[in-house]
Amino acid sequence: MGEGDLAIKVKMLFFGPLAESMGQREIEVALLQGSSARDLIDRFRLTPMLDSGLRVAIDGIVGADLDESLSDTSEIAFLPPVSGG
Repeated sequence: MGEGDLAIKVKMLFFGPLAESMGQREIEVALLQGSSARDLIDRFRLTPMLDSGLRVAIDGIVGADLDESLSDTSEIAFLPPVSGG
């Protein structure tokens, strides 16, 4: 069994000020099979932003379970809180 059998690739999408602070709008990340969106949030130190209103969409579903295992080619979008104006 090769190393590729245990890895998945997911795409992280960033919007608004978060894209600016990350320096890019899209990152492709290799993860171990069974990893969750929460693992990504921890790895990229986004937990404080989650606590202040950052929303996460997994494969287009806002509010999806952050602890559920991601699939190969999943897209995880990080949506900053929208301020009115």
